[in-house]
Amino acid sequence: MGDVTSLKRNPASNTEWEMRVDLAAAFRLAAHYDWHEAVANHFSLAVSPDGKTFLMNPRWRHFAKVKASELLLLNVEDKSTMSRPDAPDLTAWSLHGRLHANLPHARCLIHLHPPYATAIASLADPEIKPIDQNTARYYNRIAYDMEYGGMANTDAEGDRIARLMGNKSIMMMGNHGVLIAAASVAEAFDLAYYLERACRNLVFAYQTGQKLHVMTPAVAEKTAQEWESDREQFISHFEEMKSIIAAEDPSFAT
Repeated sequence: MGDVTSLKRNPASNTEWEMRVDLAAAFRLAAHYDWHEAVANHFSLAVSPDGKTFLMNPRWRHFAKVKASELLLLNVEDKSTMSRPDAPDLTAWSLHGRLHANLPHARCLIHLHPPYATAIASLADPEIKPIDQNTARYYNRIAYDMEYGGMANTDAEGDRIARLMGNKSIMMMGNHGVLIAAASVAEAFDLAYYLERACRNLVFAYQTGQKLHVMTPAVAEKTAQEWESDREQFISHFEEMKSIIAAEDPSFAT
């Protein structure tokens, strides 16, 4: 067992190694919660001020085995990236590369196909309706992509998704999954965690066959703003979960 306390992050610090450890932990947590697609799906984290240099998981590495030291360091302007022996997955490069090129505010990008969120994203109406506190967190804060056309394996598709994403933090990708953009790994993880729980609650509510009791716009917006006003909870949430997985297997931080 490793030294769990050594993995605690100083939020004011931002070294590349700490960022690598955070991102590696996020992969392990995605596997822990069964959000992953084995060796598919990708997370990335900008390490340069302009967002164009970023970390990303190596091609076809299972989320449960990702380590901080093996994360790829890529630059969106490096045209030789896909011809290198350690080239990333093409869909990862096309999506994450273009998002980092176009959206410098999106420091951490998480793309997943978690079961409940993907189920909601597969509906003709994928709107996350505010029926409880978790669903209300995302009220009027989600971009929706209803034009899935196959694998995101071209720069043009990455640019299209970046335009749709705009300044939003969440995208429900119709017939596909979800995309999360945040200022840090901790915030992106927290958004992913509660998004999946929100979608689970919505699926359960739909399964009753009864009419949803949807909040009024005023209450939904108030609740969403209350979520946004708490800037400490998501940091603690991520640190707690890092300590839990570190107690089981600290190899992600190597």
